[in-house]
Order: sequence, then C-alpha cells, then structure tokens
Amino acid sequence: MSSEADDLARCTELLRNGSKSFFAASRLLPTRVRAPTTALYAFCRQADDAVDDVRPGDARAAVESLRERLDAVYAGRPRGSPVDRLFARVVERFEIPRATPDALVEGMAWDAEGRDYETFADVVAYSARVASAVGVMMTLLMGGRSRAVLARACDLGVAMQLTNIARDVGEDARRGRVYLPARWLAAAGIDRDALRAQPVFTPALGTVVGRLLDEADILYRRSESGVPALPGDCRISIRAARLIYADIGRVVRSRGNDSVSSRATTSTLRKLWLLCRAMGARFATGEAELRAPALPETQFLVDAAGATP
Repeated sequence: MSSEADDLARCTELLRNGSKSFFAASRLLPTRVRAPTTALYAFCRQADDAVDDVRPGDARAAVESLRERLDAVYAGRPRGSPVDRLFARVVERFEIPRATPDALVEGMAWDAEGRDYETFADVVAYSARVASAVGVMMTLLMGGRSRAVLARACDLGVAMQLTNIARDVGEDARRGRVYLPARWLAAAGIDRDALRAQPVFTPALGTVVGRLLDEADILYRRSESGVPALPGDCRISIRAARLIYADIGRVVRSRGNDSVSSRATTSTLRKLWLLCRAMGARFATGEAELRAPALPETQFLVDAAGATP
C-alpha cells in the first residue's frame, strides 16, 4: 500500500512535468502549505486534462466521471490513484466543503457543453467556478476562513480568469470558444460566431479586450486588502501571483489589446522584478475594502467555506 509520502512524490512529479509554472510558483509557499497545495493542483490538473483531452462528444462523460471521483473522495473511499488518495486526505484535514470542487467541475461542464456567455455577469459566474473555487480552497489550506478574506480571494480568482480570457482570445476562438460577453461584442459591431469562425484582430475587438482588462484591474485592486489578512508566511506568494498575473494585462495593452495575433507572456526577468516588488509590497489594509461584499456570482463559495464574519 502506498504511503502518503509516496502519493505526494507522485503528485509532485506530475506537476513537475506538466505544470512547470505552478511547480516554480509553489516554491514560494511555506512548507506547511506546499504539500496540500500540490495535492489540490494535481487533482485540478488531472480534472482539467480529463475534460480537455477527450473528443467533444466524450467530454460530458468525462465530467460525470469527475463527479464520481469526488463522490468517492468525500465518502472517504478515494479511487486507487495517488492524486485521489492525497486529495481525500487534504479534504478531510482542511475541511474543504464539497461545494468548492463541485463548482470547479461545473465550470468544466460548461466548457464541455460549449456554453456561450451573453453578459459580463455570465463571464464572472464562469470565472467564479474555474478560478475562484480554487482560490477559496487555497485560502483554506493557508489557514484563512473568514468570509471577508474568502471574498477577496474570490475577487482575485475572477480577476486572474478575466486576464486569462483577455490574453487568449485568439487561441480560444481557434478552439471554437469565445468567452468575451456577447453583448459587449455586439455593441462593438462584432459577431461572436464570425469571430469563432475566423479570429481576426480589429480595433473594435481591442476595445472589448481592454474593457475586460479594466474590470480585472478593479478586482485586482479590491483583492489587495485580503493579502495582509492572510497568515504572514503566505503573503509573499499571493502578492507575487497577483502582480505577475496583472502584468499579463499590461503586456496585452502594450500590444494594442491584440491577443489574436500572438499570446502575451512576461519574461523571467520581469517576473523576478515583480517577485522583488511582492517582497516589499505594502498592500492596502483598509477595513472598508476588506469588508466589501462578495461579488454576487461568488457569494455561494463564501457561504460554503466561510466560518466567521
């Protein structure tokens, strides 16, 4: 029978080979958080691959299989894989509410069914599932359970996903996916189906991408008040993640918001500079900002995981 150490080694190797960015970023986490975070991200990585790597007609079956895996994890009888065994231990140890991984799987189901997003609120609801749910689970692993901190973690998750969407417009469209709000596209004179069929950058599309980045920036700023409320040994890693992700938006803007012709990245040197900034950052600690209400689309996650005001 595999030990917990054996399972952790297998999960670490999975991420080392398949998620190099996460593996590098995890080095910033304190030792006490690194192992459970590895379990969480290994499960998320396997779940994402299970849906993305199958034929479109098989994606729904893959989503249902994920739900069955979660049933087994939460029943205390995980399937015989290192990822599921280790994730089950983390779920029990940190009291991860079932609603959070369920939300993540629901977001994957929306991808599997090819859901379109009419309004910005619809895009935020999707982002809550595929990003904020992970942020909530990460916060629990760090030791934060206040509703205020969880709300700000959700803000950060949505901001990061909006950045992903803004960066990947061309790449997503070539895969048949458009996450930009259809109403925003229509207001700019852009037909969503035409963009999906033939992704070409136009100044009008750039205005929509810029608008999404503006919304992300609002949430990045609002999330900052949650960082000082985290345990001290976790703040630098979250600050660094926030700064590095937000910097992707800067690169997109520097290219005239053209995320169709190429994909924005940040250099290693730039990341190191941002890490230095994170180490010396003094983010806003205002009580009003920290206590701001959760986004309506993320409130269900805060309600599921929050223990104190």
